[in-house]
Amino acid sequence: MARDERKQFSAEIDVKNSGADVDGTADFFMKVQPASRDFLSSIRISPKYIVKLGYGYLLSPRLCLLIVSILAVSFSTSAESEKLKWQDLCPKFDLVNGLFFVGLLVVVMFVYLDFTPKPTYLLDFACYRPPDDLKVSKDEFIELARKSGNFSEASIEFQQRVLKSCGIGNESYMPRVVFRPDHNITLNDGREEAAMTMFGAINELLAATKIRPRDIGILVVNCGVLNTTPSLSSMVINHFKLKNDVQSFNLGGMGCAAGIVAIDVAKDLLKVYPGTYALVVSTEAVSFTWYKGNDRDKLISNCFLRMGAAAMLLSSSRYHRWRAKYELKHLLRTHQGMHDTSFKSMHIAEDAKGTQGVSINDNAVEALLSSVSWHLKFLTNKTRLFEHICIVATSKKVLDEIEMKLELTEDNTEAARKTLERFGNTSSSSIWYELAYLESSTNIKNGHRIWQISFGSGIKCNSLVWKALKNIGSTNQSPWEC
Repeated sequence: MARDERKQFSAEIDVKNSGADVDGTADFFMKVQPASRDFLSSIRISPKYIVKLGYGYLLSPRLCLLIVSILAVSFSTSAESEKLKWQDLCPKFDLVNGLFFVGLLVVVMFVYLDFTPKPTYLLDFACYRPPDDLKVSKDEFIELARKSGNFSEASIEFQQRVLKSCGIGNESYMPRVVFRPDHNITLNDGREEAAMTMFGAINELLAATKIRPRDIGILVVNCGVLNTTPSLSSMVINHFKLKNDVQSFNLGGMGCAAGIVAIDVAKDLLKVYPGTYALVVSTEAVSFTWYKGNDRDKLISNCFLRMGAAAMLLSSSRYHRWRAKYELKHLLRTHQGMHDTSFKSMHIAEDAKGTQGVSINDNAVEALLSSVSWHLKFLTNKTRLFEHICIVATSKKVLDEIEMKLELTEDNTEAARKTLERFGNTSSSSIWYELAYLESSTNIKNGHRIWQISFGSGIKCNSLVWKALKNIGSTNQSPWEC
C-alpha cells in the first residue's frame, strides 16, 4: 500500500480546534431529527394498494370524528340562521347550541392533539442484578488480579490504592473470566456477558409491564466497547422474537453518556412511528474493557467498571399517560469533541506490548466539570427546581468535584454515591440504578422533577429531566430489594 494510502487509512485521528470561544470552551448541540417515511420508495405501488390506502384514510376514526364535528357545527349554525323552532321538538334543551358547542369542542380537541408536540412517557424501567456468585469484594479483586499473572506488583499496588479510595464497596459484580490465568478474552465471553445483563433487565421489564415483545416497534441498544456482528440489538430481536418490522438501532463507542443518547433516539422515533412502544437497553461489557497490562492510565477503568444493564419502556401515546411513571420534560446534549483535550481525555488505545485498554487522563475531570456546570445553569433556568438528582456514578473523586463545583448537598449526590458503593460504575445504566434507589428509599411524589446527567468519551455531557406523574415507591423488580 502506498504511503499516502496508509496515511489516509491511519487509525490516528487529528482534530483541529475551531470555533472555540475566547475562554477556550465551546459547546454545541446535537439533535436527531426524525425523518419522514418515504412510502413511494418502500412499497410497490398498485391501483389496488392506492384504493386500500385511501379507504383506510377515509375510514380513520379521528378523521370521521372531525368530519362529524364540523358537520354538527355547520348544521347548528344553519339551523340558527334559518330560525328553526327546535324548542318545539325538545322544549327542555337548546339542541342547536348544544350541537354547536359539542362540535366546536371536538374540533378544538382534534387540533390540539394533532398539532401540539407529542409527549414522551417512561412507562417503567428495570435494572439487572447479577447472581451473588459474581460478587467481588475489593480484597478478592486484588487477590484474583495477582493470581492472574497479568500485572506487575507495582500495578497491583496501584489498583489497591485506587480501590481503597474510589467509593466502591464489596458487593459489586464482575465476570470472573477476566481473572482467569492465561485466558484471552474472546468475543464469545463478551456476548455471554451482554446476553446475561441485557436479557435479564428486559425480562424483568416485560414481567412488570405485561407488554408482549411483538408489541415493541422500536429498539435502541447501547454498549460502549462491545460491538459485534450480528449486533447486540439483533441478539435482543432474536432472543425475544420481536416483529420483523421493528425499527432497530445499535449505538457503540459513546461511553457512559450513550444511555441518554439512546433515549433521545427513541424519543424522535416515537414521533415518526406513533402508537407503538420503544424499548431502550443500556449496558457495558466489562470483559471487553478489562486491561491486562501495566499502564496506569488504563488500569483505572479496571477498578471502576462493573457489570450491569437497564431496560426502559417508552411511549408517545397520550392513552398511556395513566399507566406511565414519568414524562420527559427536557433533554439536553452537548459535545466538546472540538477540543483536542476533551477528545483525547478518554479513549481506547494499545500499550507498548499491543494490549488494549481504556485510557483515562487527567483532563477528563476538568472537561466534564465545565459541561456539568453549563447543564445545571441552563436546566435550572427552565425548571427552577429539581427534587432529585441522578449523577452518573463514575468515582468518588468525580462526585466530590461535582458536589463542590455545583454547590450541591450530600442529599443531592446520595443516589449516585449509594449506587457507586453497591453496584460500582455500571456505565450508561448507572443513572437508572440511581433512580431505582430513589424509588426504594425516597417517596417520589406526583410532580417531582428528577434530573439525570451523564458524561462520556468525547467529552459528551447529556441531561434528562423527568416529571413524576404519580406517587412512586419501591417495586418488586428493584435491584435494591433483597
